[in-house]
Amino acid sequence: MKLITPRFEVNPPVVLAPMAGITNQAFRKLCREYGAGLYVSEMVTSRALIEKSPETLRMVEADKDEKIKSIQLYGVDPEVISKAIEFLIREEKADHIDLNMGCPVPKVTKKGGGAALPWKKDLFKKIVTSAVNTSNQVTNEIGVQKIPITIKMRMGIDDNHLTYLDAANIAVEAGVAWIALHARTAEQMYSGKADWSAIANLKNFLKDSDVPVLGNGDIWSAQDALRMIEETKCDGVVIGRGCLGRPWLFGQLAAAFAGESIPKDPGLVEVASIMKRHAQLLCELYGEYKGIRDMRKHMAWYLKGFSVGNQLRTSLAMVESLDQLDFLLEKLDKNQEFPEVIVDKPRGRVGSKKKVSLPHNWLNSQLINNNEEVELRTAELAVSGG
Repeated sequence: MKLITPRFEVNPPVVLAPMAGITNQAFRKLCREYGAGLYVSEMVTSRALIEKSPETLRMVEADKDEKIKSIQLYGVDPEVISKAIEFLIREEKADHIDLNMGCPVPKVTKKGGGAALPWKKDLFKKIVTSAVNTSNQVTNEIGVQKIPITIKMRMGIDDNHLTYLDAANIAVEAGVAWIALHARTAEQMYSGKADWSAIANLKNFLKDSDVPVLGNGDIWSAQDALRMIEETKCDGVVIGRGCLGRPWLFGQLAAAFAGESIPKDPGLVEVASIMKRHAQLLCELYGEYKGIRDMRKHMAWYLKGFSVGNQLRTSLAMVESLDQLDFLLEKLDKNQEFPEVIVDKPRGRVGSKKKVSLPHNWLNSQLINNNEEVELRTAELAVSGG
């Protein structure tokens, strides 16, 4: 079982979900060291890219051993997205471009972007068609293999305003390489349970198409991934919060898809070593001052379920140098196996349902008017994962 494009194959069909502040070069490298798959960048905005924002240009740089350069791109203006895709292709920054149509963050949806955008079917069609056409035209012009365009989206705004089937139909007609569905609405944010039946519904809806469907939502273990494929008949999986503090999950997924025995989760001795490796990679990427501070948010995820005193947890969450990290890791009681009882428990953001912030009268029509289109462009100022 694998995903096949003219430019590359993804075997096993496992994709690291783009996550803001998480899926930088360092984390992608760490995950790659454990297993095969496709590892997508943090989301970048198309406007920031064409304006050559230094931070955005840094975010689209691939590690030297990254064989498939995968970029997630966010945009609301078809022309700007076209320019951004042309830049990525001509500058050899991407082998794969994923369009973010699933961001549920209020500062984006209240402008009509992210998960709110597919509601406006005409604009969604313009964006996806423009993206695919630009990729085809530029790759043909410079004589390289076609760079696949994919989309990642949610089920819709809320249960009364679902968009995923109409959006999938438009995307297939436009020529996307695959569709990834996070089986939640924007209203759900990251709360509750993902509705895997929506993934099955989408797969059945596209049964006459050769466009693969990838499932996303509540995959906390390799067994969950196999169960999702069995229950929904999807063609692959997208892993988001399940790998926070657990980059070895990709090794377990590779074994599961190969029909091999799934390696057990590591004990605290090995987890401490992985934490050190992660911190070193971040410091190599950002320098020690920024890198070690970026590592702080990962501490709770790595130590989830282990017996660690409050004082030590707090110290690790405020670590200031690699030397201090070494000192603190030595204080851990490493004679602990992985706490399997927490494997299927949510990691990262959870929260609760939130009424989706939308532009005034956004739901009155599925066609966008001129005033809405002007307002929408300001949504590109926000950067967030979907």
